Amino acid sequence: MPKKKKTSTIAIPSELIEKRIYLVRGQKVMLDSDLADLYGVTTGNLNLAVRRNKSRFPQDFMFQLTAEEAKSLLLQTARSKGRGGRRTPPSVFTEQGVAMLSSVLRSEQAVQVNIAIMRAFVRLRELLVIHKDLANKIEDLERQDAEHDAKFRVVFEAIRELVEETPPLKQRIGFKSDDD
Repeated sequence: MPKKKKTSTIAIPSELIEKRIYLVRGQKVMLDSDLADLYGVTTGNLNLAVRRNKSRFPQDFMFQLTAEEAKSLLLQTARSKGRGGRRTPPSVFTEQGVAMLSSVLRSEQAVQVNIAIMRAFVRLRELLVIHKDLANKIEDLERQDAEHDAKFRVVFEAIRELVEETPPLKQRIGFKSDDD
């Protein structure tokens, strides 16, 4: 009987991946260094594999940050440059780019990590939908509240007028003289 290939599953918490997804140019992306860390390869090797397969990574799958974007992201993530640092701004990968990485990096770990990353992207997309639904419901309630406020305002004004009205003067009983 042929031996079965031993497959190991790598458990990566979804929260760990979600913390490494950033919003750049209106797209959810992951840094090349974060992906390399998750895949268990060096950033240089990851970028080398991408350069060797350039046709698989069009601009909407992967792009390089500008120096300003890289600096802004560095400040947001509180990362230190460390010794040596990078010579070029980091590359970032969109969800499609991350999916394409699994065909370039052919290790079992890459496959397992890709599955976890895809699940994280899907979870974030679901959360965005839920937040949009909640935002729409709150907006509807505010609109209804504004309509109710206008109706209640009329009622409260009427009550206030009733309370503030001076009571009519009591007429005296008896004879009235011209002096009264």
